[in-house]
Amino acid sequence: MSNSWSGLIIKSIESKSTKVVFARFYEGEDLLEAVTSTSQQHNVTSGFFFLIGTLKRAVLGYYKDGEYEPIEKAGPLEIVSCLGNISVTAEAELVVHGHIVVSGDDGAAFGGHILQGCLVDATAELVLVASENGILKRVYDAQKKLNLWAFNK
Repeated sequence: MSNSWSGLIIKSIESKSTKVVFARFYEGEDLLEAVTSTSQQHNVTSGFFFLIGTLKRAVLGYYKDGEYEPIEKAGPLEIVSCLGNISVTAEAELVVHGHIVVSGDDGAAFGGHILQGCLVDATAELVLVASENGILKRVYDAQKKLNLWAFNK
């Protein structure tokens, strides 16, 4: 569906939630790998998630010139906010795209994309909401150098 509002083109698609998955991750687990494997285990190929908990170490990505530059922060860290979405590429590869904000004992916040290497400390608690029919697909955009959502019915 494409709508125009105040000169903007809005492309959207509608779906119903089909299930909600709750998961707990344990000390030492890689956060990105844990979200990915939970999505695979529960056959979630389209949806969104949010997560809270603590990290021993954060590896966050800053997108620049078609790549994610890794930034590491030593813990212990509180996960202030973590959210993202689940989709698949044209090749049916699962994509977990998440952003996270963490803080240290001084309360200063730091954020970016979740990359491999974010290690759970005491716990991490995930809520994963699946949508019907696997509607979120990603297609490579050569100009942006990213796999971006494509709403083709």
